Amino acid sequence: MKSKSYLVILVFLGAFGVGHAQQDTSYQVSLNAYGQPNLEGVWNFSSNIPMRRARKYGDQEFLTDEQVEELKAKQAADAAAADAAAARLVINPDAPAVTSNPGGYNDFWFESAGIGENVRTSLIVYPRNGRVPPTVEGAPRATGGLGPDIPGTRPVRYTVGGIAKNGPEDRGLSERCIVGFNSGPPFVPSLYNNNVQIIQSRDTAVIMTEMIHDARIVQLGKEEELSQDIRLWSGDSRGYYDDETLVVVTKNFNGLRQTFGSVGSNEEMILTEKFTRRGYDQVDYEWTIEDPATFTDKITAIVPMTKVAGQIFEYACHEGNYGMTNILRGMRREEQEQSGG
Repeated sequence: MKSKSYLVILVFLGAFGVGHAQQDTSYQVSLNAYGQPNLEGVWNFSSNIPMRRARKYGDQEFLTDEQVEELKAKQAADAAAADAAAARLVINPDAPAVTSNPGGYNDFWFESAGIGENVRTSLIVYPRNGRVPPTVEGAPRATGGLGPDIPGTRPVRYTVGGIAKNGPEDRGLSERCIVGFNSGPPFVPSLYNNNVQIIQSRDTAVIMTEMIHDARIVQLGKEEELSQDIRLWSGDSRGYYDDETLVVVTKNFNGLRQTFGSVGSNEEMILTEKFTRRGYDQVDYEWTIEDPATFTDKITAIVPMTKVAGQIFEYACHEGNYGMTNILRGMRREEQEQSGG
Protein backbone atom coordinates (compact mmCIF):
# COMPACT_ATOMS: atom_id res chain seq x y z
CA MET A 1 0.00 0.00 0.00
CA LYS A 2 2.80 2.40 0.85
CA SER A 3 4.22 2.34 -2.67
CA LYS A 4 1.08 4.02 -3.96
CA SER A 5 1.46 6.88 -1.50
CA TYR A 6 5.12 7.33 -2.38
CA LEU A 7 4.27 7.36 -6.09
CA VAL A 8 1.83 10.19 -5.59
CA ILE A 9 4.44 12.20 -3.73
CA LEU A 10 7.04 11.53 -6.42
CA VAL A 11 4.70 12.82 -9.11
CA PHE A 12 3.99 15.81 -6.90
CA LEU A 13 7.66 16.63 -6.46
CA GLY A 14 8.63 15.81 -10.01
CA ALA A 15 7.11 19.05 -11.28
CA PHE A 16 9.45 21.17 -9.20
CA GLY A 17 12.62 22.71 -10.49
CA VAL A 18 12.39 25.95 -8.59
CA GLY A 19 12.97 27.03 -5.01
CA HIS A 20 9.65 28.75 -4.40
CA ALA A 21 5.95 28.33 -5.03
CA GLN A 22 4.78 29.38 -8.46
CA GLN A 23 2.09 32.06 -8.76
CA ASP A 24 0.17 33.16 -11.84
CA THR A 25 1.15 36.84 -11.76
CA SER A 26 -1.04 37.62 -14.81
CA TYR A 27 -4.24 36.39 -13.19
CA GLN A 28 -6.98 38.98 -12.68
CA VAL A 29 -9.36 38.04 -9.89
CA SER A 30 -12.91 37.71 -11.21
CA LEU A 31 -15.81 39.24 -9.31
CA ASN A 32 -19.15 37.67 -8.52
CA ALA A 33 -22.57 39.31 -9.00
CA TYR A 34 -22.09 41.28 -5.76
CA GLY A 35 -18.72 42.75 -6.75
CA GLN A 36 -16.86 40.44 -4.37
CA PRO A 37 -13.74 38.44 -5.32
CA ASN A 38 -15.08 35.14 -6.61
CA LEU A 39 -13.98 32.33 -4.28
CA GLU A 40 -16.79 29.91 -4.99
CA GLY A 41 -16.05 26.28 -5.69
CA VAL A 42 -14.57 23.17 -4.14
CA TRP A 43 -11.00 23.51 -2.93
CA ASN A 44 -8.54 20.83 -1.83
CA PHE A 45 -6.00 21.57 0.93
CA SER A 46 -4.08 18.26 0.97
CA SER A 47 -0.36 18.70 1.53
CA ASN A 48 2.74 16.64 2.10
CA ILE A 49 4.55 19.77 3.29
CA PRO A 50 5.03 19.39 7.07
CA MET A 51 3.12 21.78 9.29
CA ARG A 52 6.20 22.30 11.50
CA ARG A 53 9.61 22.95 9.95
CA ALA A 54 12.46 20.54 10.61
CA ARG A 55 15.06 22.18 12.82
CA LYS A 56 17.79 21.63 10.24
CA TYR A 57 16.24 24.26 7.95
CA GLY A 58 16.32 27.06 10.54
CA ASP A 59 14.61 30.12 9.03
CA GLN A 60 14.79 28.74 5.46
CA GLU A 61 11.26 29.05 4.05
CA PHE A 62 11.67 27.24 0.71
CA LEU A 63 13.65 24.22 -0.46
CA THR A 64 16.51 24.72 -2.91
CA ASP A 65 16.74 22.79 -6.19
CA GLU A 66 19.35 20.49 -4.64
CA GLN A 67 17.17 19.76 -1.62
CA VAL A 68 14.23 18.93 -3.87
CA GLU A 69 16.38 16.41 -5.76
CA GLU A 70 17.57 14.85 -2.50
CA LEU A 71 13.99 14.49 -1.33
CA LYS A 72 12.94 12.89 -4.61
CA ALA A 73 15.77 10.37 -4.31
CA LYS A 74 14.76 9.50 -0.77
CA GLN A 75 11.13 9.05 -1.78
CA ALA A 76 12.21 6.72 -4.61
CA ALA A 77 14.31 4.63 -2.24
CA ASP A 78 11.48 4.43 0.28
CA ALA A 79 9.04 3.37 -2.44
CA ALA A 80 11.39 0.61 -3.60
CA ALA A 81 11.78 -0.62 -0.03
CA ALA A 82 8.00 -0.65 0.42
CA ASP A 83 7.52 -2.64 -2.79
CA ALA A 84 10.14 -5.16 -1.70
CA ALA A 85 8.46 -5.57 1.68
CA ALA A 86 5.07 -6.08 0.01
CA ALA A 87 6.54 -8.75 -2.26
CA ARG A 88 7.71 -10.70 0.79
CA LEU A 89 4.30 -10.56 2.44
CA VAL A 90 2.63 -13.95 2.81
CA ILE A 91 -0.95 -14.20 4.03
CA ASN A 92 -1.27 -17.17 6.39
CA PRO A 93 -4.87 -18.07 7.28
CA ASP A 94 -3.59 -20.28 10.12
CA ALA A 95 -1.65 -17.48 11.81
CA PRO A 96 -2.71 -16.71 15.39
CA ALA A 97 -5.17 -13.88 15.87
CA VAL A 98 -3.76 -10.42 16.48
CA THR A 99 -4.39 -9.40 20.07
CA SER A 100 -2.94 -5.90 19.92
CA ASN A 101 -4.84 -2.79 18.84
CA PRO A 102 -5.58 -3.12 15.09
CA GLY A 103 -5.24 0.60 14.42
CA GLY A 104 -7.53 2.54 12.14
CA TYR A 105 -6.49 2.76 8.48
CA ASN A 106 -3.91 1.55 6.02
CA ASP A 107 -2.08 3.75 3.55
CA PHE A 108 -4.47 2.98 0.67
CA TRP A 109 -6.92 5.58 1.97
CA PHE A 110 -4.44 8.34 2.72
CA GLU A 111 -4.65 11.61 0.80
CA SER A 112 -1.35 13.09 1.85
CA ALA A 113 0.10 14.61 -1.34
CA GLY A 114 -0.71 18.15 -2.35
CA ILE A 115 -1.80 19.34 -5.77
CA GLY A 116 0.32 21.91 -7.57
CA GLU A 117 3.72 23.41 -6.97
CA ASN A 118 4.78 24.15 -3.42
CA VAL A 119 8.22 23.54 -1.99
CA ARG A 120 7.93 25.24 1.37
CA THR A 121 9.87 23.71 4.22
CA SER A 122 6.79 24.11 6.44
CA LEU A 123 3.25 25.41 6.30
CA ILE A 124 3.88 27.50 9.41
CA VAL A 125 5.45 30.79 8.33
CA TYR A 126 5.38 32.56 11.72
CA PRO A 127 7.28 32.25 14.00
CA ARG A 128 10.08 32.61 11.48
CA ASN A 129 11.56 29.24 12.42
CA GLY A 130 8.37 27.56 11.21
CA ARG A 131 7.72 25.93 14.55
CA VAL A 132 5.07 26.21 17.26
CA PRO A 133 5.98 28.80 19.91
CA PRO A 134 6.44 27.76 23.56
CA THR A 135 3.31 26.97 25.52
CA VAL A 136 2.15 28.91 28.54
CA GLU A 137 2.77 27.16 31.84
CA GLY A 138 -0.34 25.27 32.91
CA ALA A 139 -1.92 25.09 29.45
CA PRO A 140 -3.88 21.82 29.20
CA ARG A 141 -2.71 19.06 26.89
CA ALA A 142 -4.75 16.19 25.45
CA THR A 143 -3.20 13.60 23.14
CA GLY A 144 -5.64 10.93 22.05
CA GLY A 145 -4.89 8.37 19.35
CA LEU A 146 -5.77 5.06 17.75
CA GLY A 147 -3.94 3.13 20.45
CA PRO A 148 -5.22 2.11 23.88
CA ASP A 149 -7.67 4.34 25.71
CA ILE A 150 -6.16 7.14 27.77
CA PRO A 151 -7.48 7.57 31.33
CA GLY A 152 -9.53 10.71 31.78
CA THR A 153 -12.89 12.17 32.69
CA ARG A 154 -15.83 13.50 30.73
CA PRO A 155 -16.22 15.67 28.75
CA VAL A 156 -13.74 13.98 26.41
CA ARG A 157 -11.63 16.50 24.51
CA TYR A 158 -9.65 14.09 22.35
CA THR A 159 -10.34 14.39 18.64
CA VAL A 160 -9.31 10.76 18.11
CA GLY A 161 -9.38 8.03 20.75
CA GLY A 162 -11.18 7.98 24.05
CA ILE A 163 -11.08 7.33 27.78
CA ALA A 164 -13.25 4.19 27.97
CA LYS A 165 -16.01 2.25 26.20
CA ASN A 166 -18.76 2.49 28.81
CA GLY A 167 -20.83 4.74 26.56
CA PRO A 168 -20.59 6.99 23.51
CA GLU A 169 -19.64 9.97 25.71
CA ASP A 170 -16.33 8.24 26.46
CA ARG A 171 -15.22 8.34 22.83
CA GLY A 172 -13.38 11.09 20.95
CA LEU A 173 -15.02 13.98 19.15
CA SER A 174 -14.48 12.61 15.65
CA GLU A 175 -15.76 9.15 16.63
CA ARG A 176 -18.91 10.86 17.88
CA CYS A 177 -19.14 12.81 14.60
CA ILE A 178 -19.05 16.17 16.39
CA VAL A 179 -15.94 17.60 14.73
CA GLY A 180 -13.46 16.09 12.29
CA PHE A 181 -9.73 15.85 12.84
CA ASN A 182 -8.99 18.24 9.97
CA SER A 183 -12.21 20.28 9.76
CA GLY A 184 -10.97 23.02 12.05
CA PRO A 185 -11.27 25.84 12.04
CA PRO A 186 -8.51 26.31 11.05
CA PHE A 187 -8.13 23.69 8.33
CA VAL A 188 -5.08 21.49 8.81
CA PRO A 189 -4.13 18.97 6.06
CA SER A 190 -4.70 15.46 7.32
CA LEU A 191 -5.24 11.86 6.23
CA TYR A 192 -8.22 12.37 3.93
CA ASN A 193 -11.33 14.48 3.20
CA ASN A 194 -9.20 17.59 2.72
CA ASN A 195 -11.87 19.41 0.75
CA VAL A 196 -13.85 22.55 1.47
CA GLN A 197 -16.56 24.33 -0.49
CA ILE A 198 -17.05 28.10 -0.44
CA ILE A 199 -20.47 29.56 -1.26
CA GLN A 200 -20.95 33.32 -1.42
CA SER A 201 -23.96 35.61 -1.16
CA ARG A 202 -24.29 39.35 -0.64
CA ASP A 203 -24.28 39.21 3.16
CA THR A 204 -22.74 35.83 4.00
CA ALA A 205 -20.07 33.36 2.98
CA VAL A 206 -20.59 29.69 3.73
CA ILE A 207 -17.51 27.55 4.36
CA MET A 208 -18.52 23.89 4.22
CA THR A 209 -16.03 21.17 5.07
CA GLU A 210 -16.12 17.67 3.65
CA MET A 211 -15.11 16.19 7.01
CA ILE A 212 -18.21 15.87 9.23
CA HIS A 213 -19.92 18.18 6.66
CA ASP A 214 -19.83 21.24 8.92
CA ALA A 215 -21.19 24.42 7.31
CA ARG A 216 -19.85 27.59 8.88
CA ILE A 217 -21.98 30.63 8.02
CA VAL A 218 -19.85 33.76 8.04
CA GLN A 219 -21.77 36.99 8.59
CA LEU A 220 -20.36 39.84 6.48
CA GLY A 221 -20.51 43.40 7.75
CA LYS A 222 -20.74 44.97 11.17
CA GLU A 223 -23.53 42.96 12.81
CA GLU A 224 -23.39 42.81 16.57
CA GLU A 225 -21.16 40.05 17.85
CA LEU A 226 -22.45 37.21 19.97
CA SER A 227 -22.42 37.48 23.73
CA GLN A 228 -19.38 35.96 25.39
CA ASP A 229 -21.80 33.58 27.11
CA ILE A 230 -22.62 31.86 23.81
CA ARG A 231 -19.95 29.33 22.89
CA LEU A 232 -19.81 27.11 19.81
CA TRP A 233 -17.77 24.10 18.63
CA SER A 234 -16.59 26.04 15.54
CA GLY A 235 -16.83 29.49 17.11
CA ASP A 236 -18.67 32.55 15.82
CA SER A 237 -17.30 33.74 12.47
CA ARG A 238 -17.59 37.30 11.15
CA GLY A 239 -16.01 38.41 7.89
CA TYR A 240 -15.28 41.20 5.44
CA TYR A 241 -13.52 41.69 2.12
CA ASP A 242 -10.14 43.42 2.03
CA ASP A 243 -9.53 44.07 -1.69
CA GLU A 244 -9.19 40.57 -3.17
CA THR A 245 -9.15 38.73 0.17
CA LEU A 246 -11.97 37.31 2.27
CA VAL A 247 -11.00 37.86 5.91
CA VAL A 248 -12.80 35.78 8.55
CA VAL A 249 -12.37 36.42 12.29
CA THR A 250 -13.68 33.70 14.61
CA LYS A 251 -14.18 33.94 18.38
CA ASN A 252 -16.45 32.36 21.01
CA PHE A 253 -15.04 28.85 20.87
CA ASN A 254 -16.46 26.55 23.53
CA GLY A 255 -13.16 25.55 25.14
CA LEU A 256 -13.79 21.83 24.58
CA ARG A 257 -11.18 21.49 21.84
CA GLN A 258 -7.46 22.10 21.68
CA THR A 259 -6.15 25.44 20.44
CA PHE A 260 -3.61 23.80 18.13
CA GLY A 261 -2.28 20.28 18.00
CA SER A 262 -2.70 18.73 21.41
CA VAL A 263 -2.38 21.93 23.47
CA GLY A 264 -4.83 24.46 24.86
CA SER A 265 -8.57 24.64 25.38
CA ASN A 266 -9.40 27.27 22.66
CA GLU A 267 -11.77 29.24 24.91
CA GLU A 268 -9.74 32.44 24.50
CA MET A 269 -8.57 31.71 20.96
CA ILE A 270 -9.06 34.29 18.21
CA LEU A 271 -8.66 32.86 14.72
CA THR A 272 -8.11 35.05 11.65
CA GLU A 273 -8.41 33.35 8.25
CA LYS A 274 -7.61 34.92 4.88
CA PHE A 275 -8.74 33.43 1.56
CA THR A 276 -6.94 35.05 -1.40
CA ARG A 277 -7.46 33.97 -5.02
CA ARG A 278 -4.04 33.69 -6.69
CA GLY A 279 -5.08 32.02 -9.94
CA TYR A 280 -7.95 30.23 -11.62
CA ASP A 281 -7.23 27.11 -9.58
CA GLN A 282 -5.24 28.59 -6.68
CA VAL A 283 -6.24 30.09 -3.34
CA ASP A 284 -3.83 30.98 -0.56
CA TYR A 285 -5.45 30.03 2.73
CA GLU A 286 -3.65 31.86 5.51
CA TRP A 287 -4.62 31.53 9.14
CA THR A 288 -3.38 33.06 12.36
CA ILE A 289 -4.07 31.71 15.84
CA GLU A 290 -3.82 34.05 18.82
CA ASP A 291 -4.37 32.48 22.24
CA PRO A 292 -2.37 34.08 25.07
CA ALA A 293 -3.68 31.43 27.48
CA THR A 294 -1.94 28.71 25.45
CA PHE A 295 1.01 30.07 23.46
CA THR A 296 3.56 32.81 24.13
CA ASP A 297 3.21 34.06 20.54
CA LYS A 298 0.83 33.82 17.62
CA ILE A 299 1.00 31.10 14.93
CA THR A 300 0.55 31.83 11.22
CA ALA A 301 0.40 29.22 8.46
CA ILE A 302 -0.18 29.37 4.71
CA VAL A 303 -1.96 26.33 3.27
CA PRO A 304 -2.29 26.29 -0.54
CA MET A 305 -5.72 25.28 -1.80
CA THR A 306 -6.36 23.96 -5.31
CA LYS A 307 -9.65 24.08 -7.18
CA VAL A 308 -11.02 20.66 -8.04
CA ALA A 309 -13.68 19.65 -10.54
CA GLY A 310 -16.78 18.12 -9.08
CA GLN A 311 -18.67 18.45 -5.85
CA ILE A 312 -18.36 17.49 -2.22
CA PHE A 313 -20.26 14.33 -1.41
CA GLU A 314 -21.83 13.83 1.99
CA TYR A 315 -19.52 12.46 4.62
CA ALA A 316 -22.13 10.25 6.28
CA CYS A 317 -20.43 10.03 9.64
CA HIS A 318 -23.31 8.69 11.72
CA GLU A 319 -25.36 7.23 8.89
CA GLY A 320 -24.08 3.70 8.34
CA ASN A 321 -21.22 4.20 10.78
CA TYR A 322 -20.68 0.81 12.40
CA GLY A 323 -17.52 1.87 14.22
CA MET A 324 -19.14 3.32 17.33
CA THR A 325 -21.69 0.49 17.55
CA ASN A 326 -19.04 -2.19 17.27
CA ILE A 327 -16.72 -0.48 19.78
CA LEU A 328 -19.46 -0.52 22.40
CA ARG A 329 -20.71 -3.98 21.40
CA GLY A 330 -17.20 -5.37 21.77
CA MET A 331 -16.91 -3.89 25.24
CA ARG A 332 -20.24 -5.36 26.32
CA ARG A 333 -19.13 -8.76 25.03
CA GLU A 334 -15.86 -8.49 26.95
CA GLU A 335 -17.79 -7.63 30.11
CA GLN A 336 -20.03 -10.66 29.65
CA GLU A 337 -17.06 -12.98 29.27
CA GLN A 338 -15.41 -11.55 32.37
CA SER A 339 -18.58 -12.06 34.39
CA GLY A 340 -19.07 -15.59 33.07
CA GLY A 341 -22.17 -14.63 31.13
